[in-house]
Amino acid sequence: MTFDVDSFLREAVQTPSHEDVAAMRELVVETLEDAGVDTSVDDVGSVVATRGTGDPHLVLNTHIDTVPPHVEYRADGDVIRGRGACDAKGPLAAMLHAFVTASPDGGRLTLGLSPDEETTQVGGASLADRLDADSTIVGEPTGLDVCIAARGQFEGSVTVAGESAHAASPDDGTNAIRAACAVIRGMDTYDDQHGPGSHTLLGRPTLTPALVTGGEAVNQVPAECTITFDRRSVPPETAGGFVEGLQTHLRRTGPAGVETSVSLLRPDMPHPEAFQTDPDARVVRTLQAAGAGEARPFGAATEASYFAAHSPTVVFGPGVLADESGPVAHAEREYVDRRDVARAGTILREAAESFLQ
Repeated sequence: MTFDVDSFLREAVQTPSHEDVAAMRELVVETLEDAGVDTSVDDVGSVVATRGTGDPHLVLNTHIDTVPPHVEYRADGDVIRGRGACDAKGPLAAMLHAFVTASPDGGRLTLGLSPDEETTQVGGASLADRLDADSTIVGEPTGLDVCIAARGQFEGSVTVAGESAHAASPDDGTNAIRAACAVIRGMDTYDDQHGPGSHTLLGRPTLTPALVTGGEAVNQVPAECTITFDRRSVPPETAGGFVEGLQTHLRRTGPAGVETSVSLLRPDMPHPEAFQTDPDARVVRTLQAAGAGEARPFGAATEASYFAAHSPTVVFGPGVLADESGPVAHAEREYVDRRDVARAGTILREAAESFLQ
């Protein structure tokens, strides 16, 4: 089978997928079917295709959506610019090349593409639960390094409940906004007293108060205040364990006369947990033997965490999250070098064939 990496990458970056992935999904399905590969689209909108039978089973996963706004395609020599160039249509092009051209004689090679990595991540979580992989490679811009760990990311809120009163007599009530100042100080001490500590690869977790809302009227003592936070976790912390631990800590350290409660935003939706894969795992060694770079952590949360809960998982692909001039992925200047995309496709194909022997 053959696959034109440059042609697909150009068409993919030209196809907007920041609001609706239908056109991008159609491009992928048509590309696979033109190569003679049967595909299916599940209820969530993920694209799945498999070649070969038996074990072992290697899964290639990336996503077909992008963040807004759409940035038009432009080619500057070998540099391809536009929304999704590196996150993650460059990695997608490399994975399609590997999937179509590999010879998985000894096992199964599955391509699983999720439609909502930049938003709800329902697709990736669903794929991870049902594909039953022996190992997974997740396509993201890693500069062709093999990323074996990443922080988790989830959002939550701390609700501070006081008692309302007329602002003319503030001592008659309990000001929840004033109490929130002490609660934030308590949040700042959580990791020193109860956090997971510094991780060998990922460093320390972070807890960032990001939004504060409260009060109903200027002449009223506010009875409630909400602090919305961003948590970047490290192993072995889990989202559930963090929520329980932070709530206990704040109730012990918070001001008298108020109640605090901690909860996750969108608790019924998936969220990426922190993960780490053994640097000696077969999928790591196989990629490096095929020409991939160093084993290191990845700088952003990805759907890799869902697959890592089931089997050894790494993040790999062309492009970078940021360079010496600043952000690249999600930025107006997003780009990828087409030569790196081609190199990534070759590495992935050779690694897949070696893994599936």
